[in-house]
Amino acid sequence: MKRVITGFFILLAGYSVCQAQIDTLKQQAQTPPAAEKWSLQKCIEYALANNLNVQRTAYDVESSEVDLRQAHFSRLPSVNGNASYGYSWGRGLDPVSNSFVSQEIKSSNLSANASLPLFNGMRIHNTVKQNQRFVAATEQDLAKAKNDLILNVANLFINVVFNKELVENAKFQLASSQQQLERTRKQVAAGSLPRSEELNLDAQAAGNEVTLVQQENALALSILQLKQALQIPASQGLDVEIPGLDPEELVIDQTRDEIYDIARQTMPEIKSAEYRIQSSYYAVKSSRGSLYPRLSLVAGLNTNYSSTQESQFYADPNGGFSFSQSPVAYLNQDLNSPVYTVSPNGTYRDTYGFGSQVKDNIYRTLGLQLIIPIFNNFSARATVQRTVIQNQQAKIDAQLTDQTLRQNVETAYNDAVAAAKTYNSSLRQVNAREEAFRMMEQRYGAGSANSFEFQVSQNDLFRAKTDLSRAKYDFIFKKKVLDFYQGKPLEY
Repeated sequence: MKRVITGFFILLAGYSVCQAQIDTLKQQAQTPPAAEKWSLQKCIEYALANNLNVQRTAYDVESSEVDLRQAHFSRLPSVNGNASYGYSWGRGLDPVSNSFVSQEIKSSNLSANASLPLFNGMRIHNTVKQNQRFVAATEQDLAKAKNDLILNVANLFINVVFNKELVENAKFQLASSQQQLERTRKQVAAGSLPRSEELNLDAQAAGNEVTLVQQENALALSILQLKQALQIPASQGLDVEIPGLDPEELVIDQTRDEIYDIARQTMPEIKSAEYRIQSSYYAVKSSRGSLYPRLSLVAGLNTNYSSTQESQFYADPNGGFSFSQSPVAYLNQDLNSPVYTVSPNGTYRDTYGFGSQVKDNIYRTLGLQLIIPIFNNFSARATVQRTVIQNQQAKIDAQLTDQTLRQNVETAYNDAVAAAKTYNSSLRQVNAREEAFRMMEQRYGAGSANSFEFQVSQNDLFRAKTDLSRAKYDFIFKKKVLDFYQGKPLEY
C-alpha cells in the first residue's frame, strides 16, 4: 500500500511539472514578439524595395527601353521565309512547267525574302531619338515616384515620433497627478484638508488616465498608418527610433527664390517634362518622314517542287525510234506529205525527287524598291498634325509642372518659417509654464493653493508641452522638405 501511495505522489508531481511546462510554452506562444525598432532610413529603404507603385513605374521604364531597342533594330534588314505544300487533282496548271495536265499534283513552294531600308525620310533616326528621350523621361518619373514615397514615409515616421512624445507627456502628467493625489489623501486622513480636495485630484487623475489612453490610441493609429505605407501586416511588431535632432540646429539660410532655382535643377518632374518636350519634338520629325519617298534594297530566293516532274524519260540503250500512228500535220497543206511524231524508244521512271527539284529550281532576285507617297487619304498629314499638337501639349505640361513646383516650394518655405516662429514661441511658453507649475506645487504643498488651481496649472503645462512637441516636429519636417527640394538626402 505504501508503494502504491508513493507511486501516486510521484506521478502527481510529474504531472504538475509537465503541466507547468505546457503553461509556460502556451504563455510564450501567446506573448507577441517584441517590436523591432526601425530607423527612418530603414523605413525608406524597405518602402522603396516593396512599394507596388514604385515597382509598376519601374516596369514603365523597362517597357520604354524595349521600345528604344526596337527602334535601334529597325535599321537592320527584315528577313522572312515562306513554305507551302498543296495537293490538287483534275485538269489544272502544273506550277513548275506551267502546262495544263489532268492528273493528281503534289506541289510545294519554298521562298525567302529580305528588305533593307536605305532611306525613309529619317524616320528611324528620329524615332530612335524620340525613344531615347522618352526613356529618360520615364526614369525621371520613377525618381519622382520614389521621392513622393520618401516624403510620405518620412511624414508618417515623424508623426509616430510626435505621438510617442505625447504619450510620454501624458504619462508624466498622470504620474504627477497621482503623486499629488497620494499626498492629498494623507493630508485628508490627517484632517488638514477637506475631502473635496481628494475627490478633485482623484477626478483629475482619472481624466489624465483617459488622456493617456487617447494618446496611446493615437500612437497605435500612427504606427498602423506607417505599416500600411510600408505594406507590412498590422500584426508585425514595429517601433521607431527617436531621432536625435535638435531644432535649434536647423536654420533657414536661403530665400524661397534660391530654393526654387535649385529645385528646378534637381527635381525629377522638371527633367521629365523637359525630356517629354524633346521626345515629342522628334516625334514630329519622325511623322514628317512619312511624307517622303522610301527606298529599300530587296532580295529574294525561291524554289519549288511538283510531283508531275518526278518521272523522267530514259532512252533504250539499244536505240530505235517509234512513230505515231497518225500524222500530226502536213507540209504546205499537201495531203501527200504528212508529218508524223518520232520519239526514241525508252521508259519513264520516278527519279527526279523533291530534293533534286528544289535544288535545280532555285532562282534569285535582287533589286531596289522605291515607294513614293502620292495620296493616302491624308493619313500621313493627320499624323503630323497630331504630333505637333502633342508637342504643344508637352510644352504646356512642362509649364504647369514648373508652376506647381514653384507653388510647392513657396508653400513649404512659408510653412517652415511659420513653424520656426511657432516653435520658438512654444519653447518660451513651456519654460514659463514649467516655472509656474513648480511654484504652484510649492504653494499647494504649503496649503496656500487649492486643488482646482493646481489642476489648472498642470493642464496648462501639459498643453504647452503638447504644443511644443507638435511645433518641434512640424518645424523639423518642414525644414527637411526644403532640404529635399534642394536635392539633399532626407535624413534625421
